[in-house]
Amino acid sequence: MRNIRLARLTDRISIQFKLIGAYIFIILIPIILFSWYIFNGFYHNTIQDALKKNQYALSSEKAYILNNMEIMLRTAQFYTADKELMNYMQSPDDLEVPELVDFNTKSFSNLQRLMFNNPNITNVRLFTDNPNTMEIWPMIFHESRISARPWYKSVLEQRGEFRWEILEDEKDIMNRATADNRAASTYVSLLKEIYYPSDRHVGILEVDMKIDKFFQKVFSPLQDDQSRMLVIDRSGRMFTDMGSTFFKDIDMERLRRDWAERPHEEGASFTFTVGDTPYLCLTTPIDQMDAYLLNVVSLDNQVTQIRHTRNLFIAAAIVLIALLSVITYFLQSLILKKLHILRDSMKKVRRGDLNVHIDIDAGGEVGELAHHFRQMMKKMNELIVEAVNKQAATKEAELHALKNQIDAHFLYNTLENLKMLAEVEAQYTISDALTSLGALMRYSLKWSSEYVQLRDELQHIRNYIAIMNMRYDDKLDLQLDIPEGYREQEMLKMSLQPLVENAVKHGMRTERTRREGMAIRIRAWRGEESTYIEVTDNGAGMPGEKLAELREKLVMDDVRFRAQYGHGLSGEQEGRGIGLRNVMQRIAMHYGGEYGLTVDSEEGAYTRVTIKLPYLILSGGLSADEKSAYR
Repeated sequence: MRNIRLARLTDRISIQFKLIGAYIFIILIPIILFSWYIFNGFYHNTIQDALKKNQYALSSEKAYILNNMEIMLRTAQFYTADKELMNYMQSPDDLEVPELVDFNTKSFSNLQRLMFNNPNITNVRLFTDNPNTMEIWPMIFHESRISARPWYKSVLEQRGEFRWEILEDEKDIMNRATADNRAASTYVSLLKEIYYPSDRHVGILEVDMKIDKFFQKVFSPLQDDQSRMLVIDRSGRMFTDMGSTFFKDIDMERLRRDWAERPHEEGASFTFTVGDTPYLCLTTPIDQMDAYLLNVVSLDNQVTQIRHTRNLFIAAAIVLIALLSVITYFLQSLILKKLHILRDSMKKVRRGDLNVHIDIDAGGEVGELAHHFRQMMKKMNELIVEAVNKQAATKEAELHALKNQIDAHFLYNTLENLKMLAEVEAQYTISDALTSLGALMRYSLKWSSEYVQLRDELQHIRNYIAIMNMRYDDKLDLQLDIPEGYREQEMLKMSLQPLVENAVKHGMRTERTRREGMAIRIRAWRGEESTYIEVTDNGAGMPGEKLAELREKLVMDDVRFRAQYGHGLSGEQEGRGIGLRNVMQRIAMHYGGEYGLTVDSEEGAYTRVTIKLPYLILSGGLSADEKSAYR
């Protein structure tokens, strides 16, 4: 329905505007495809440029992190390699004062200078479980101070291997304040269980570096405002400068989930969008720490520039299309001027002026169209004159025919007189036959309409069977299975009689039917939107090849049918399905191609013809069911 309305709407548009629309469409489609291809390429190139630029920054930060890790590893190795320190931490007896002074002056002072010479290292702590070892702040402490820390057991499970931890909000053991966390800091710590000489537990080594020094660019306030780095540790915690305005619109938890669903190998990247702003996220692993360094880059500036260029391109395209449309409109006005003259001439003809003179001698399609229009007008005038002459001749022929025709009432009156005479002579069989014949003639000759009710066709069939029973000694049994509500079904006049006539003509050919008689059953029922009327006889039937030929005749086009079956005389047409084909064509012509006849038969058993009609009850708008309920 929508397509039909659209077609009607477009049909009302003038050819001039249709052509302009076609030009716009032809220009617009390549522009759209070209712009999509170009700007899609711009976008991918922008992503690749940003990827290369920020991948370099990520690699640079990773190199800085690896350098800090190397410094912390060397510091740890230096401390664990100091024999005097190891001997002090595992001394079985309390040291005398001179020994403590000597250790503090020599070995301990050297270790402190080593730590202070590297400003990035915040703390170097050694924790021992030896009760004889005295604590020397800020480096040597008892192991009981850290036994409750969550990372303590994990370090022991490493069995002397280095373990990297990010200790968030770690409170300094030297700070005596416990009421709040103001003394807490976040460190990147290198932790190791110390064995000396090889299998004896000595203690725990802790080398700390503040997280903002360890991940310099991650926490640096001097970063590019279009990108920020962050770190994700083995437990999924994220570390970055959360106070930065860069992250104010980003859902960090969603970012962490998106990252977790993607590969984490070196050089991996993905994009995501927050509002209208696209972001690029690059990742690289820090294997020793079991952590990952991410670089989140805003592509807002690049995309804004692409959109600005795209908008300029679209604006230029619209201006170009508008200019071309105006130029096309004026050019077409000149081209279609003579076509408009031809259109105005056609309007005059439609109003009844058949003496129109079309003064168009131009060449091309318009000139050819004008020439054919002039020839058509000439032919129309000739046909009008011919039609007037034929009409006069027809009227004269009708008057002549009226003078010579036999009055139909004369025939009806004659049959009535013969009926009365038969009744006087007590020839009631002849009287009944004449009654049926009269009704048959009246029904056949009186055509006030193409459409009748089913009850009228049934009465006509009764009259026909009554007459044919005189010929076949009452061997024909007409059985009607028609519900009362369906007797007012609309159908074409004389469409049922050829089916019954065929049943009698072909069914009574066998010895069995001539001896025992034949039953003809007519029944009706309703489908979804259709009415079905079925005529079945138990006569001769027909073989399969003849049934197939008959079915083919019913649907064959006229040209092929006349070429194949139209060469014989009318007397030779018997048994060729002409009557059924005529009924089929009449139904299709009046009701549509989905309605018509279907034929089924079995040789020596039966023949069944089914008529499919639209459900039309001629009873003042009441359906069969409604009419039954009303009664």
